[in-house]
Amino acid sequence: MAYREHGMWEILEVLRRVHAGEGRRSVARGTGRSRQAIARYIKRGRALGWEPGGPTEPDEALATRVAIALRPGPGTTPSGTSEIKLQQHLKQLRGWLDPPLGRPLTLAKVHILLAREGVEVSYSALYRFVRKHLDVGRCRTTVRMADCQAGEVAEVDFGYLGMIDDPATGRRRKLHALIVTLVHSRHQFVWTTHTQKIEDFIEGLEHAWDFFGGVVRRVILDNLKAGVTKADRYDPFFNRTFDQYANYRGFVIDACVVREPKQKPHVERQVPYVRENFFRGEEFMDRDDVQRRVEAWCVGRAGMRIHGTTRKQPFVEFEKFEQPALLPLDPPEHFDVPSWGEPKVHPDCHVRFENALYSAPFAYKGKQVTVRGDRWLVRIYYRGELLETHERKKPGQRSTNYAHYPPEKTDYAMRDPNRLIARARTCGTSIGRFTELLLAGDFPWAKLRQAQSLMRLTEKYGPARVDAACRRALAFDLINVRRVKTIVENALAGGEQDSAVVATVVQMPLRFEREPSSFRNNPPDTPNNPKEKSDGS
Repeated sequence: MAYREHGMWEILEVLRRVHAGEGRRSVARGTGRSRQAIARYIKRGRALGWEPGGPTEPDEALATRVAIALRPGPGTTPSGTSEIKLQQHLKQLRGWLDPPLGRPLTLAKVHILLAREGVEVSYSALYRFVRKHLDVGRCRTTVRMADCQAGEVAEVDFGYLGMIDDPATGRRRKLHALIVTLVHSRHQFVWTTHTQKIEDFIEGLEHAWDFFGGVVRRVILDNLKAGVTKADRYDPFFNRTFDQYANYRGFVIDACVVREPKQKPHVERQVPYVRENFFRGEEFMDRDDVQRRVEAWCVGRAGMRIHGTTRKQPFVEFEKFEQPALLPLDPPEHFDVPSWGEPKVHPDCHVRFENALYSAPFAYKGKQVTVRGDRWLVRIYYRGELLETHERKKPGQRSTNYAHYPPEKTDYAMRDPNRLIARARTCGTSIGRFTELLLAGDFPWAKLRQAQSLMRLTEKYGPARVDAACRRALAFDLINVRRVKTIVENALAGGEQDSAVVATVVQMPLRFEREPSSFRNNPPDTPNNPKEKSDGS
């Protein structure tokens, strides 16, 4: 006959009937217990200091002690054969199942390794041994956290819904859902997207705050790459853009520990709920159609259901308690999601950012800078210092501030003759006039290099000598920078002093062996040169 264990209340009923003087046969008929079982209850009760009909009536404590004494079990019996065998390998078992570094082995693998070493024990005996001595395999104790205040916490999670047609690409694509659940009321918002990039993440949160009409004070999320750059139990590194967005909206980021979904339980179970109760079995045209219908579903079906835990309607609780407690949307404009880059400044004083070029000061050539680009502007930083702000350009375009070039390169890069002429006039009157004549014509930028060479002569020999050389060259219409350089060098080689350099140049009269009239195209009639007749005779 199989053993049947009786609880404390059944034993207490038997002891009370016996204590009142009722016979064992009558007690057996009234309680359904056998007379042998009743005899065991009385025997154990007497061993614990109780006597039928005595001054002490049986109570719950006595009945509990009797039940424990009658409960079968090994008690303090000596260890069995398996216990003795495994006790000799306790240290080795600890190294396998609880290593200081690395992943532990499974209990099934440990059972195989023990068999290889000749330790033949059953799997159940091994399981009981490691639970007793190594605290392995025990269920973890869980506790319920205290309820949060209205408008305090929102839990966020991404989940996969299924495949859907994408008219933009003409093919079927994966569709993900960003679910935002308000912990206090359990009201939720779903944002559908094809990707899980930082832009999609922030855009979904912005629409969630619009949907709720306010912002919570703390957002709990797992370690998705769009929000957390480096996971850490105590001090995680957040994505730079998401951190700026949190400051923009005024909430605190609370990242869960890696592989601990129980730290955001309110949204974790909503992923299969949205997929199974909303998405599956329905037909949608595209992602926009899904988004329109899921927002109505969040308010209607999901918002008006009786929640399994709170036993209340989430949308009703949200309107009554949580919506007034949310932080206002200040500013109301959506966050302009920036993009970041860390390029180097090229030798041409430009950086490449998202296939467009932006200039940076030439002093930072070859250095790595940080570039932040938003919808309208691009900012260039070096070690936190703002170097330049540019207007956002399309791929393939360029934004250049010519002041970033070295001074000697600026005029040539700008291809501006007037700028170079004005600079030459500051060095001397003749230099300015020489440069003006040099850059005259329909294609002045073809001689910009020569004009720059003239400026370098002023730096090398001084403006006074070069101005005098230009004055001498102008007197002979020698608009050639190389000849100006020769004049300066010959003057220095001959020991010419500054006073000589600035001497007045006198134009001598020109003399020719022929008369000036001989240089005409149609010379007049002369006795020595008769005019030909028109008839050809």
